[in-house]
Amino acid sequence: MGSGRDVAVFGAYGHTGRFVVAELRERGHVPLLIGRDQDKLLALTQSRLAARQASVDDPASLDRALDGAAAVINCAGPFATTAAPLVEAALRAGIPYVDVAAEIEANLDTFTHFAERARAAGTLVVPAMAFFGGLGDLVVTAAMGDWTAADEAHIAYGLSSWHPTAGTLAAGAVSGQRRGGRRVRFTGGRIEYHDDALPTLRWPFPAPLGPQSVIGEFTMADVVTVPSHLAIPEVRTYMTANAAADLSAPGAPAPTAVDERGRSAQTFLVDVLIRSGGAQRHLVATGQDIYAVSAPLAVEAVDRILTGRVRTTAGVVSAGAVFDAPDFLRALSAHLALHVPLDAHS
Repeated sequence: MGSGRDVAVFGAYGHTGRFVVAELRERGHVPLLIGRDQDKLLALTQSRLAARQASVDDPASLDRALDGAAAVINCAGPFATTAAPLVEAALRAGIPYVDVAAEIEANLDTFTHFAERARAAGTLVVPAMAFFGGLGDLVVTAAMGDWTAADEAHIAYGLSSWHPTAGTLAAGAVSGQRRGGRRVRFTGGRIEYHDDALPTLRWPFPAPLGPQSVIGEFTMADVVTVPSHLAIPEVRTYMTANAAADLSAPGAPAPTAVDERGRSAQTFLVDVLIRSGGAQRHLVATGQDIYAVSAPLAVEAVDRILTGRVRTTAGVVSAGAVFDAPDFLRALSAHLALHVPLDAHS
């Protein structure tokens, strides 16, 4: 159970924000609803939760909104716009900050601009604590085990489909503009931008998905989180081609709830393969709905921070660096299944 403390959720009425609010309540925390739109906030307060209007371009409103909160979870994208003001507000309030950002550039900005300030303030800042960035980092870290370095990490995302939210589309547009339409890869120990066409190849996903056509170098936030603490010079991510096509399709439909938790029918399989010399390690995570699973990831992170189950108490850190990755993943057994497959990769 949670600490019973107030945890602020910025963007509480958004698609992922609603999952986070529900998860906080289920864990025994008290969600403090924060957002820019007063009408949308009022629609949520029927549950008698406290709500406070705040805007990222009004620092005083953020300070008022975070007053009395033990931590803040930022669920409102594009994070290129919201992350820095919310981190600033969290540092002023002296409370931990967690977000669910999938934007590569926004996460890089958080590490670059706030690492020293967060350490000096004695405050934890954990970006990308979500399906993209957070889960992949945790699975890679768990798969590494006692290895201190590796040559390559491959993270293949097997999504049955991808009905993107409006927030996902908006964040993707901002990222595309920031990089001038170029592609991203992590190679030779650094981020590179390029104009090469993305390759299509076959990835041997284990059961139940099986081999699938994937887009290679479909680069996600894992190329920020994983190398932030692990000595792996090549980090590559892949996406099933059908899901990538869904994401870019004109008029792509938003997720539709199919169960009492509000989850969509989308399933995912995250296939992590790490190579070091002639050895390799392999770990797979499966579950349902990439947006819904971001909630237990973010809330478990806040719960561990508030109860002191962390490896450091200050700075900008990724999930795999600050938490005990295998233990964290075991704690999410109601939402994720983990297994080591019979290795089909060679």
